[in-house]
Formats: sequence, C-alpha cells, structure tokens
Amino acid sequence: MKKRDGGGGPPPPRPPGRAARRGPPPPPRRGRPRGTGSHRGAPKRSLSTHWYAWAMVAPVTVVIAVIIGYPLVRGIYLSLTDANERNVARSIGVNQIPATYEFVGLDNYTDAITGGQFLGTLGWTIVWTVSCVALTFALGLGLANILNRKIAGRSAYRLMLILPWAVPGFVSVFAWRFLYNQDNGLLNKVLAGGGIDAVPWLNDPTWAKISVIATNVWLGVPFMMVALLGGLQSIPGELYEAAEMDGANAWQRFRHITMPGLRSVSTTVVLLSTIWTFNMFPVIFLLTRGGPGEATQILVTQAYKFSFEVSPRDFAQSSTWGVLILVLLMVFAAFYQRVLRKQGEVW
Repeated sequence: MKKRDGGGGPPPPRPPGRAARRGPPPPPRRGRPRGTGSHRGAPKRSLSTHWYAWAMVAPVTVVIAVIIGYPLVRGIYLSLTDANERNVARSIGVNQIPATYEFVGLDNYTDAITGGQFLGTLGWTIVWTVSCVALTFALGLGLANILNRKIAGRSAYRLMLILPWAVPGFVSVFAWRFLYNQDNGLLNKVLAGGGIDAVPWLNDPTWAKISVIATNVWLGVPFMMVALLGGLQSIPGELYEAAEMDGANAWQRFRHITMPGLRSVSTTVVLLSTIWTFNMFPVIFLLTRGGPGEATQILVTQAYKFSFEVSPRDFAQSSTWGVLILVLLMVFAAFYQRVLRKQGEVW
C-alpha cells in the first residue's frame, strides 16, 4: 500500500493561465487617434440616415436664405455707404445711370448713436414696448384666470375675446382710427353726452401716445390670454386642492402655484410679445404715421420714413437704423436668456 504525501511539501506547479498563454499585449497602433474618423464621418452618416428630413428642410432653408439672408446682407452693406436716392443705380427711360455712392465705414452708426434723434426715438420705443407688454400680460393673465373657471357662457366669452386676434390688423387699426376721430368719433360723442369736451386723441402728443398703446394692447391681449390659458390648464388641480386644505388663501395659491406653473409659458410669450411690439409697424403707421410731429415715432417707423418719405430718400440711414434695431433685439434676447438660466429655466 502506497503512502500518501503529507501536506507540508511544495504544491505542484499550476498550468499556465489564459493571460500567460496570451503573451504580452501587442504594441499600440500608430496612426490617426481613435474617434477622429467618427467625428468627421458624423455629418455623412447623418445625411445618409436622415436624408428624408434633410430633403424636407432644404427648400425652407433656401427660401429663408433668399428672403431674409440677402436683404440682411444687402442692408448691412448699404449701412456702410452713403447711398441715397440720387447716387444709387437707376434707369431713366432707356438710360442706365450707374451707382456713385461711396463706402464710408461706420460713420452712419456714429452719427446715429451720437445724434439726438435716434436716442429720443429709442427712449419712446422702450416706453411703448414696456407699457404694451406689461398691460397685455396683466390683462391676459386676468382674463385667462377668469376663463379657467367654470362659468356660464364661457365658450361665448372666449370667442368674443379672441375676435380681435381673428380680425386683420389693419382693419382693427382703421376701426380704432374712426373711434378716435375728434369731430365724429364714437368716443368723443360718448364724452359729449356726459358733458365732457372732446379729447384730441390723435392730435395731442400725450393723448396720441395713450391712444396707440391702448390700440396695441387691445390687439395683443387675445394672444396672451390664449397662451396663458393653456398654461393654466396644464397645472394639476390637485395642487390647488392640497393648498386649500392646508389653509392657503386665494393670493397664496396664485403666488405659490399659479405663477410658478406659468413660468415656462410666461417667459416665452413675454419674449415674443416684446419683439413684436418693438417692431409693431402697422399700429403706429396706420394710426398716427408717427405724429403729431414725431411724438409717436418708433425706431421701425422712422427707418421706413428715411427710406420712403423723406427727400432724397436716405437708404444708408434707413439701413443703419434697421441694423441697430436687429442688434438691440439680439442683445435683449441674449440678456433675457442669461437671466432665465440664472433662475434655473432652460430656454
């Protein structure tokens, strides 16, 4: 009988493992680093994968580039020249007169910014924009809160309040122009019935400013109301029920539930309303044409006046004001976005 070995001897050698059989790792490959080709090929793969989407977007992109891109580039170029009605290329009968305007650099911008006309018009434009947006938002929010409740005839009220939005803008402005007529307007007839003298709605600078603001607010309230009403209907009703059970009054529910719930909608509609109001050409032009004098002239109507009403028509000055308007709105949008990011909003 064989005797077994004791446990004190050295263990038998193990067979080589998988790592030992594999051998040393291969040397690193030389050449282009990993990931470079994938990044360079990403647009090509995206085009081959989403070719249908690119094909659908391409016509819109071309149209926007032609309709917006070319006038923008042309306007920036003209703002750097002294182009006016007398030195641009034109045709008189069969005779073709070449352009003789010259490049002047940033002189037009310097004259506009340092001149009193641009700064004065900018000041009234800011007052006009802030007043219209603030009043429109306040009235739209109030009406949206009313229509968000179950009241009799709510559908009829919604239809009547949306009606100003459905009517073409120029028709509404002409209707308000008839109402503001000093001699035969409905507003002054109502005041005369109460023994009050007629108000020069469009002939006095102060009253003219009040009149254009009131007209623009009337036109802008439906959009603000519809947008905010949609935001209100997206707030869960359970939040209001829980707050009411905890003893919160109406103001506390509005402050801590309604306003935070409307923040995302409010930021968007305020930005859009600000841009639209800043460039609201029809109301000013059709109602007062910037008058009386230059009292209600905003930047966009003044730019139009340079290009179509003064003699000789100053295309360079009009383009300069247009570029400055674009820059101001871009600065405002960037500042607005930065403020929202600080508040934790993603826009």
